[in-house]
Amino acid sequence: MNKAVITVVGQDTVGIIARVCTYLSERKVNVLDISQTIIDGFFNMMMIVDYGGADLPFDSMVTDLDGLGQEIGVRIHCQREEIFTKMHRV
Repeated sequence: MNKAVITVVGQDTVGIIARVCTYLSERKVNVLDISQTIIDGFFNMMMIVDYGGADLPFDSMVTDLDGLGQEIGVRIHCQREEIFTKMHRV
């Protein structure tokens, strides 16, 4: 399994989850876990995904998600799980 962590942060608007999940689904990226909160109008989502069956290279997915974030007015950051884990180890 090839896992990645995707974070989405920004002003809450209708359709953020739908747009991100639609993008992932169309590229055969499986959502394993998802958590989202909205605090005082600010949207925050964290996803764990499996990109092992994706129909595009990981780097292309990262670039596409960044562009999608710009399009919908949020910041989307995607990184491999092992990098995320090493960066956040205490």
